[in-house]
Amino acid sequence: MRCLITGGAGFLGTALANYLVERGHHVRVLDDLSTGDPSRLHPGVIFTRGDVRDRPKLWTLLQQVDCVFHLAARVSVQESVLYPREYNDINVGGTVSLVEAVRDVGVKRIIFASSATVYGPQPVQPVTENVWPRPQVPYAVSKLAAEYYISVLGALNGIETVALRIFNAYGPGQRLPPVHAPVIPLYVKSILSGASLVIHGSGEQTRDFVYVDDVVEALAAAATVSGVNGSIINVGSGEETSIRQLIAILSEVTGRQPHVITNSQQSGGISRQVADLRRAREALGYVPKVSLREGLSRLLEEDERFARLWQAPVSVMA
Repeated sequence: MRCLITGGAGFLGTALANYLVERGHHVRVLDDLSTGDPSRLHPGVIFTRGDVRDRPKLWTLLQQVDCVFHLAARVSVQESVLYPREYNDINVGGTVSLVEAVRDVGVKRIIFASSATVYGPQPVQPVTENVWPRPQVPYAVSKLAAEYYISVLGALNGIETVALRIFNAYGPGQRLPPVHAPVIPLYVKSILSGASLVIHGSGEQTRDFVYVDDVVEALAAAATVSGVNGSIINVGSGEETSIRQLIAILSEVTGRQPHVITNSQQSGGISRQVADLRRAREALGYVPKVSLREGLSRLLEEDERFARLWQAPVSVMA
């Protein structure tokens, strides 16, 4: 298979690109490096720096490509609240630009990395793909709009499309920005360095944490299986974990007792979220293999940032 991965130097994109190259596929990556790091890409990956809205560059990179994995996006929920126009421009406008280029060149299939944030609060869990989305932040709106554009433009132009709604992915190489960091790498760094772990809300809110390798297998499967055109498919672990349970597992895996601060004045987000995986099993043959405990252990061992901290003794507050 010959493929292009937009956003391919980011966390998920790098893992996917390396996975595909190691299995003999021809992989091109496009990334603007706003958050990506091409040094983590396999030497066999053909990397190009550029913007997903650059149509002439897309035309060049799409030549003789069988499938596009569209992962390029701005991804910070909190940042999207401050900069909704930028998120709309890149996440929605960039998607439309890509689909137009795919149409012009004649690529057959697009796999879109959407997000479980499109669901918002749902009264019934696990959440299925058939529920009415209730996005609550501009990032989620941009992902849902991109889903619709890909589906509609794909149907109008004979392009096969699949949207994977990815839940809380984590694993080695995940970016740890100075503000609004994802909860798992933030907590891992805090517990290993002896810093306090801050819980927003009650800590009883639940999430579906899915290891990066499982997400990559779902993405790869979506590129090759038949009968999935136009599908929206959940990709998660299918396991519901509260923030307090996450901290307890982290304590067990690291062998360190964290100092926990509860900030009940700040919202912890939606109260529950876990993926219904029946469609993923039926359509993709997807069965997540990595438990949260095993995934956290792999993260500690394989991510150099955390491995160094884990091996070094620290003084942890009682």
